[in-house]
Amino acid sequence: MVHHLVLWQIRDDVADKTATLVEFKQRLEALIPLIPEVRQLRVGVNELHGPAASDIALISSFDSWEELDAYQHHPAHQEVVAFVKGVTRERRSVDWSDISDDASPPTKDAITPR
Repeated sequence: MVHHLVLWQIRDDVADKTATLVEFKQRLEALIPLIPEVRQLRVGVNELHGPAASDIALISSFDSWEELDAYQHHPAHQEVVAFVKGVTRERRSVDWSDISDDASPPTKDAITPR
């Protein structure tokens, strides 16, 4: 299983941060029935604020690196990416596979830049 974790911070100049986070979460969760490669997708809005905290997190799981790549290139995902780029100031991500799996990470040359 391959896992994809993303953390974002909302821009300081967003007028209604709470409404933006609600929409952000809804848009991500709406991807579940649209992208068949998604095995699991969970979104959490931060409840404990602090200087090192992110505002919202996504953790999703896929059967392979190829399926993660298909998810990232899916048109529905790209629509969410456009929204996200307009409301966030920072994005951090971590991608990994379970040690017990045979899945090998893609080589640097095989990774499509985002």
